[in-house]
Amino acid sequence: MGAPAYGAVLLFALALAAGAAAAETARPEEPTLPAVAAAGGGDGVVVAAAAAVVNASGAGVNSNSVLVALLDSHYTELAELVEKALLLQTLEDAVGRHNVTIFAPRNEALERDLDPEFKRFLLEPRNLKSLQTLLLFHVLPARHPAGSWPAASHPTLSGEDVELAAGANGSMRVAHAAVTRPDAVLRPDGVIHGIERLLVPRSVQEDFNRRRSLAAISAVLPTGAPEVDPRTHRLKKPAPPVLPGAPPVLPVWDAMAPGPSIAPAPAPGPGNGKHHFDGHSQVKDFIQTLVLYGGYNELADILVNLTSLATEMGRLVSEGYVLTVLAPNDEAMARLTTDQLSEPGSPENILYYHMIPEYQTEESMYNAVRRFGKVRYDTLRLPHKVVAREADGSVKFGQGEGSAYLFDPDIYTDGRISVQGIDAVLLPEDDKKPATPVSAPDRKAPAVTGSRKSKLRRGKLLEATCRMAGVFGQRSRLASCQ
Repeated sequence: MGAPAYGAVLLFALALAAGAAAAETARPEEPTLPAVAAAGGGDGVVVAAAAAVVNASGAGVNSNSVLVALLDSHYTELAELVEKALLLQTLEDAVGRHNVTIFAPRNEALERDLDPEFKRFLLEPRNLKSLQTLLLFHVLPARHPAGSWPAASHPTLSGEDVELAAGANGSMRVAHAAVTRPDAVLRPDGVIHGIERLLVPRSVQEDFNRRRSLAAISAVLPTGAPEVDPRTHRLKKPAPPVLPGAPPVLPVWDAMAPGPSIAPAPAPGPGNGKHHFDGHSQVKDFIQTLVLYGGYNELADILVNLTSLATEMGRLVSEGYVLTVLAPNDEAMARLTTDQLSEPGSPENILYYHMIPEYQTEESMYNAVRRFGKVRYDTLRLPHKVVAREADGSVKFGQGEGSAYLFDPDIYTDGRISVQGIDAVLLPEDDKKPATPVSAPDRKAPAVTGSRKSKLRRGKLLEATCRMAGVFGQRSRLASCQ
């Protein structure tokens, strides 16, 4: 009986061994942890466990990873920048290949100490590459704890080298930043050191300086419209500098002229078949400029949809005329009443009064009112003229309550059409009078006090004046006396 029992036990043991072997074959292979001796104390166990961070396929990160510790640590500003730069996958791949050392600046260095202009530069979507380079400059593809701090230059994940230095008193530095919290976070796959400031690589600094220089160069102040030579129809070249004490280049009258000449247009007159100017394209460009400029949509709508003024203006410019448009903004157009727009032809008449058949810029009109005080400009609504004067350092059009200031100068200037923005709608004097005359209130004669003095009537006063003029021999010069 002993031999059969021993055989049964042996067969049962072989069956158990075969089942265990099958289970081991079906289970996925787990990475082994090599036993590495620690050179700096207890870090040997940490380094030995680094291989367990990433699984065999490299698809995920262990919960004990240094990346998880970075996202959960008090270095929240750096963690947010890493997420905005889309670097999580890159850092996961780096951790899967080797240990890393991360230099994390404190939150105050990123919130208050960082230049606001440089921070805006980093957060712009077009500068994503610079942000990624800056963040990868804080990561070393090797493990450097405080116990084995190497004083040498080491490559970073950005491709640039960073200088590590150690002081005699045990202090540690990374480039120009001091390590304030060495070994702030220790994990099997890496270590995090807290530093006092942000590390900026040379390439990112040069890119920032280049963008800032381009922004400064592109901010060019707007200039006035180009001057066109009426004889050659070409742009005038800037005059050479005049030496001190030299005689004036222009005659006195040209030097005192208020602006562009009031002479007829240099192009062919109305009715001529040779149109040297494409007026319709120019009018289309200036209307599109009004819409893109903003605040003048009502005027553009009236020119294109409610009236045929755009076509008429294009025909005038094609035939050689020049125009200056005083453009009321949307707020001014909204103040027009229904009575002012209900009569037939009212929109056309209102806009005709805002069109000057001259080419004037803000500079020429302001120089004119500065020299002459008051300037009257012809309008397309004959025979009405618009009066301009200087007020508060600008040009003021009209009189009384219906006046308007020039506050958007040179919206569009191409040498043929000039558009100047104003803040009110100009109306001629006859349009401002009420429809029904208002009866004057009854006035009582003033009470007479004291001695009554005789007053000369107009005829007697004129007779006395003529008699006095005859004494001095000037009677014949007065038309009223004749």
